[in-house]
Amino acid sequence: MKAVKANEVINVMEEWAPEAWAFDWDNVGLQVGSKNKQVSRVMITLDVLENVVDEAIQKDVDLIIAHHPLLFVKPSSINTDEAKGRVLQKLLTHDITVYASHTNLDIAVGGVNDVLAEAIGLDYTKPFVANFQENVYKVAVHVPVDYAERLRSAISEAGAGHLGDYSHCTFQIAGEGTFKPLDGASPFLGKEGELEKVKELKVETIVKEKELNAVIDAIHASHPYEEPAYDIYQIEIDGENRGLGRIGQLEKKSSLQALVEKVKTAYQVPVVRVTGEADKKVKTVAVVGGSGEDFFKAAKAKGADVLITGDVTFHKAQEALEMGLSIIDPGHHVEKLICSTIKEKIENELKVEVMLSESDTEPFRFQ
Repeated sequence: MKAVKANEVINVMEEWAPEAWAFDWDNVGLQVGSKNKQVSRVMITLDVLENVVDEAIQKDVDLIIAHHPLLFVKPSSINTDEAKGRVLQKLLTHDITVYASHTNLDIAVGGVNDVLAEAIGLDYTKPFVANFQENVYKVAVHVPVDYAERLRSAISEAGAGHLGDYSHCTFQIAGEGTFKPLDGASPFLGKEGELEKVKELKVETIVKEKELNAVIDAIHASHPYEEPAYDIYQIEIDGENRGLGRIGQLEKKSSLQALVEKVKTAYQVPVVRVTGEADKKVKTVAVVGGSGEDFFKAAKAKGADVLITGDVTFHKAQEALEMGLSIIDPGHHVEKLICSTIKEKIENELKVEVMLSESDTEPFRFQ
C-alpha cells in the first residue's frame, strides 16, 4: 500500500457526499488535523470516542473517517480532564486527522439511507423528506478552432456534458471573434492596440451545480487566451433530486412481525421497539438513519405503512400510531452499516490501507 495525502481520501468522500449537502445545523468536514498529512492507514468508524482513538493510536492510523462529527458542538474550551478534551489531545499528540461526513452522507446516493433500505430488501426507493433539487447550468465558451478539442475534452473530464448514460455532450457553432489588446495585455494572438479577428467556435454544454467550479477551472487551464470568454446561465432542467430518508416497497406484503425479524437480522440488533399489531400487513416502508422521528408525518403522507428510525420519543410514537403508521426503532447505532460501504469506496479509489474500527461505540446494553 502507498501513502497518499489526507486530502485525496477526503476528495473521495467529497465526490460522493459533498459537504455543501449537509444541513446547516450540522458540522461536517475536517474536524482535527491537516488535509495535507501523508496517510498510509485509514480507519472507518461511526463515532470518534476515546476507545476508538486509542485503537487508532495502537494501529498507527493516520486518518479517521467518521459518520458522526467529533465536534458536532464546537467547544468553548478544551479541558483535558474531560473525555472530549482527552480525545482532542490524543489526536493532536499522535498527529491523527479526523474527517466527518454526516447528513451529507445520509442524503448521498449509496449513503446511509440507501444502505439501510437495501439491507432489508426495499425496492423502488426514493427520497421522501427534505428534498434538494440540484441546479443545472448552460456553459458556452468561445475558443479558437484549433483549441476547441482540447477545451472540449478538459471540461468534459471535469464533469460537463453528462446527460443520462452519455458523457462529453456538447454543441458548437462557428463564428468570428474580435478583440483589441490594450496596454499591459499579454495576448496569445494579436498585437497591442490592433483589432484582431479570429475564427472561433462557441462550444456549449450543460453542467450540474456541484461540477460548475471544476469546469470553470478546466476552462481557464485549457483555453489559450489570457482572458477566455464564456457565459454561464441557469437553465430550466431539473438536476439530481436529493433528499433525506428513503421510501420503497417490500417484494411482497409482510406482517409487521416478519419485518421486525428482518430488521433485527439485517441491522444486527438483538431487540427493537415497535408500535402496531404484530399481524398488521405492511408493504410500503420508510427508512431514516439516526434520529428520524420528526419525519413520521412525511412518511405517512407518502403512503408508508411503517417508518424505521431511531431515537423515537414516547409522544411522537403515540401520535404516529394514532395516524395508522407503525414505528420500528432499532436504535441510532444501526448507522454503523455504512462503515463497510465507506471502506469499500475508498479502497476502490485509492491504494491505501483501510480498516474498520473494532471499538464498540453503542452506549446501550440489551438485557
